[in-house]
Amino acid sequence: MTSLTHCPAPAKLNLFLHVTGRRPDGYHLLQTAFQLIDRGDVLHVHLRDDKELRRTSDIPGVPEEQDLVIRAAKLLQAEVLRRTGMLPRGANIAVDKVLPMGGGLGGGSSDAATVLMALNKLWNAGLKREELMALGLPLGADIPFFIFGETAFAEGVGEALQAVDVPDCWYVVIEPGVSVPTAQIFTSEHLTRNTPPVNMAAFCSYYSEQRELKQFGKNDLQQVATRLYPQVAKAIEWLAQFGDARMTGSGACVFCAFADEGQANAVLEKARGVWTAWKAKSLKKHPIAAKLI
Repeated sequence: MTSLTHCPAPAKLNLFLHVTGRRPDGYHLLQTAFQLIDRGDVLHVHLRDDKELRRTSDIPGVPEEQDLVIRAAKLLQAEVLRRTGMLPRGANIAVDKVLPMGGGLGGGSSDAATVLMALNKLWNAGLKREELMALGLPLGADIPFFIFGETAFAEGVGEALQAVDVPDCWYVVIEPGVSVPTAQIFTSEHLTRNTPPVNMAAFCSYYSEQRELKQFGKNDLQQVATRLYPQVAKAIEWLAQFGDARMTGSGACVFCAFADEGQANAVLEKARGVWTAWKAKSLKKHPIAAKLI
């Protein structure tokens, strides 16, 4: 096998996101629930005859050497060299970019996770899921989740993951038209960092008992993002007409859950000409994780 094409890199939504503290090294302690959805980027990976790792698609504003897909590929290539004494073949990596940057959907992290899984297969590297998760963590706290590959309750900096079950639904997602830098939100003096921890059992029982599509908890980053970016606040206010609307991640995208596709379509019709919006279905499992690891 010398190539893997049309590899999905799905987006994620944070169903809730609490900041419960801060470590001495500056990293924030979080609790969140990650939900995969059926919209995302698509990657194509082709092995080369040399050892070079190249991105063959242009992504405005992201130099090739800074792209998480290249950095992740280099990490795995170095790990294979360390384990086997042999440097594996290089690769051309093309990214069909769909997800907005700075949207809180995990696009760059998902791309990196898909590259790690694809090259692990193409190079016959044999790394287990947990090993790939650990390899990707230094590049981004969301990368382990995408390799974990299913709905998860997360703690720590986002890397301590446990599988959970939540009801299937459809989401309407609004792109407010701004890119929100994660670091700007986490360094804000307005960010609260003392939300009391919750346990996973409380989260699971909430979804098993409720009859309305109202999300658990809140997103502690939302108050900071809406203060800095009025467009995010406007998107939340507009979408809240139809349900429990909130921001995902550190922003900027905003989502609301609906029981069926028809309800999502009705809201999308109302958003036409007002917002850049789309619908997506929740996913229980990553589309390719089980096939590649």
